[in-house]
Amino acid sequence: MTHLVYVQRPIHEEAIELLRSSTKVVLGFGPGGRDIEAILPDVHAILVRTDPLPAELIRRARSLRVIARHGVGVDNIALDEANRRCIPVLITPEANLRSVAEHVFALALAASRNLMRADSFVRTGRFAERDRLAGRELFGGRIGVIGIGRIGAEVVRIARGGFAMQALGYDPHLTPEEIRQQGAEPTENLDKLLSTSDIVTVHVPLTPKTRGLLGARELSLMRPESVLVQTSRGGVIDEATLAAAMREGRLAGAGVDVFEQEPPPEDHPFFGMNSMVLTPHIGAHTRQAMRRMAMAAARGILDVLSGVDPFGPDRPGIWQPVNNQLSSSIRQRKGVKQCR
Repeated sequence: MTHLVYVQRPIHEEAIELLRSSTKVVLGFGPGGRDIEAILPDVHAILVRTDPLPAELIRRARSLRVIARHGVGVDNIALDEANRRCIPVLITPEANLRSVAEHVFALALAASRNLMRADSFVRTGRFAERDRLAGRELFGGRIGVIGIGRIGAEVVRIARGGFAMQALGYDPHLTPEEIRQQGAEPTENLDKLLSTSDIVTVHVPLTPKTRGLLGARELSLMRPESVLVQTSRGGVIDEATLAAAMREGRLAGAGVDVFEQEPPPEDHPFFGMNSMVLTPHIGAHTRQAMRRMAMAAARGILDVLSGVDPFGPDRPGIWQPVNNQLSSSIRQRKGVKQCR
């Protein structure tokens, strides 16, 4: 039997060739690209990036056996329906952590050193006004990392090893000792991290609990000379509140790579802030990471289609299922089949 794989958006060509080596691949992009509706009843695997994969579509994909996410965040995928169908949803957690962590420091440096304004000064004949652009060094400062997962831990490693920074860590899912093992000093609460850090960076998934995690009260705790970096998911930080804080000079700067609506609307309040550095969700967009994510997602699809138990101990480490972590309570409801 030849399995049918749908690749929703462009990925590294090497991964497409890997899939074509043992499956039939239908592309949803480029010349000859097809809408998934045309093959929905027969598709065995779907490889997605950030486009929505709603419950209704998963429900009608009667032959679907696996969904692979080119990346980590799964807020665009209807996990409840995937769990109900016992369809593993795979992510590629190791593939992009270095690229995202590096982007954190690109944004932190750009905001701390006023690089956007400096570039504008040079281009508009204001070179002599450079004294207005004095920034702050990262070296020897304090970074507060919210969420000490893979990316958060890599940020801690770079901060300590590259900038001799003290790292504070907040993660309600880890014990203080587990946070220390990643090189960060645990804080008893989020408030302390916000009020004592020079750089605050957020690394949590978007869930009902984390939506609006940093709102008016939380941002008011940050110091006027501090910088906020957001590379996790739009919606974790209240954008209107952050815009107000920047407009009123309550923060020295901010670097934002993700937005609640992508692309953001033309009248987004961040656009008028020259102390903000904005990038179009490119934290993971390095050539190396894009290849790693694509290859890991493709390999995960082939492994599952060939019979590898996605929840078993022998699965390869380059991909992992999220169903049993994020939605275990759903699988335990009465009448819902167990995926294990």
